[in-house]
Amino acid sequence: MADFLLWVISTLFTVTLAVIIAERIGIEVAIGIYAALIVLSNLIAGKLITVFTFVAPAAVIVYSSTFLITDILCELYGKEYARKAVIAGFFASILAMISIAIAVRWEAAPFVSKEFVKSYEMVFSMTPRIIIASIIAYVISQTHDVYAFHFWKGVTGGKYLWLRNNASTLVSQLIDTTIFITLAFWNPGMPIAQLLAMITGQYVIKIAIALLDTPFIYAATATHARLRSVEVA
Repeated sequence: MADFLLWVISTLFTVTLAVIIAERIGIEVAIGIYAALIVLSNLIAGKLITVFTFVAPAAVIVYSSTFLITDILCELYGKEYARKAVIAGFFASILAMISIAIAVRWEAAPFVSKEFVKSYEMVFSMTPRIIIASIIAYVISQTHDVYAFHFWKGVTGGKYLWLRNNASTLVSQLIDTTIFITLAFWNPGMPIAQLLAMITGQYVIKIAIALLDTPFIYAATATHARLRSVEVA
């Protein structure tokens, strides 16, 4: 439990800091960071971990942090920047998957050991079903997150940042988890109870991460306001 909390907080802090620094360089850098995290989550998702007795991909923290980035972009720069981040993440994922497929199928140099090649292929080989499920879940959930955040911002009149942050992320994560698990693992012989257990387990972990990211979006907005006031002064 302590390790999980430490890793989540460390990741969210680093992501928030990177986005804040990106503002001084150019907000496009934040979009690049987002795309990099999407690619990274695809690369490390193959390892399964246990949190709170629930099983989830090792990428659960990294991937969940991308929702924090789109929420920060929505809050500070508008829906259009967040939408661009989602598009960048999509194309980055496609390019990464194509590149990985080429690397796996490319014949290794003669001096490379067969054990290394086998291990490399085991780590980086991805089944088409998993890839398709991941892409579909990503596009739908991340697009929903952007528009839901903007919707709740309008409904609340720009107040209650915690509400739109959590309302958009929690629903988006449920959409992402449900679509991915169903498309990637469901088959006619699988009991519905087992499918629901897989969805519930991953979603509980994502809920915990989503709730923990609320202070960080407040920190990002407060820092943004302070930087703006300094520039004006």
